[in-house]
Amino acid sequence: MVKILVANKKIIELRDRYYKASGNRDAILKLISEAEVAEQVYNSNAIENSTLTLEETEKILLQIDLDRYISEREIFEAKNLARVVLYIDKRAKEQELSIDIILSLHKMLISNIRDDIAGRFRKDQEFVRVGNHIAPAPKEILERLEKMLSSYHASSYENIIKRIARLHLAFEYTHPFIDGNGRIGRVLNNYILIREGYVPINIKFIDRQKYYDAFAEYDKNGATKIMEEIVAKALTNSYHKRLAYLEGKKIMTLVDYAKQNKLSHSNLINKANRQTIEAFLEKGVWKIGVDNEKNYD
Repeated sequence: MVKILVANKKIIELRDRYYKASGNRDAILKLISEAEVAEQVYNSNAIENSTLTLEETEKILLQIDLDRYISEREIFEAKNLARVVLYIDKRAKEQELSIDIILSLHKMLISNIRDDIAGRFRKDQEFVRVGNHIAPAPKEILERLEKMLSSYHASSYENIIKRIARLHLAFEYTHPFIDGNGRIGRVLNNYILIREGYVPINIKFIDRQKYYDAFAEYDKNGATKIMEEIVAKALTNSYHKRLAYLEGKKIMTLVDYAKQNKLSHSNLINKANRQTIEAFLEKGVWKIGVDNEKNYD
């Protein structure tokens, strides 16, 4: 509990710095957002067992031919999710999250993949299982999602980390769709964050095991601690990246930073993973934005 409160305090401080640094900087913010689309798509699809690499995802989005055969489904999974990511960046600022929005996002995501289930919840005898978890019956879906949204709005006094974690876990527990639940759930995280005035997050493929552990913890006893840690880390990482660019810092890889300052690279990686230094992952590489005279020793 104390750890999350500390993380939330840090995020509030980073958010304040971000607001101060982002004034009249729409151009650079747009470039950062556009550059992140492929990473968002790659990581979210990889968590769902897509075989696409980040480089292949980038090529698909740029309509560049690939060097190997890729199924039509994986191509549409990449293109559709990219479309959704770009769409919510604007839509979230205009309209509160609702059941209709969730259905609309799902239709965009699954179109040309499974048009028979795109934009609708499970119905009749459409049950799904994820690992050992059997999702609630179709007849329970609408009520559960309405309760999820109501609970989110009623808890505005709580910190954003806990609210996002609880909503995400409730959504994935319900598993309202036959396909696309994980990707839509992660999209909803960012829809809410953008609407609430925060920056979007990117839950990384490399954190997949901890992500699964969060669902297991929630299934077992309704706890949200692990997911809160994941959200806090992702949000802090996202602010670190944006502030490095906005504040005009020199951006270096942690490898180069360690060599230049004669520091232990492994120690810096540990600090980066804990987000106790202002490091961030960009295309799978740890980087850091530093002032000329600032060290992390």
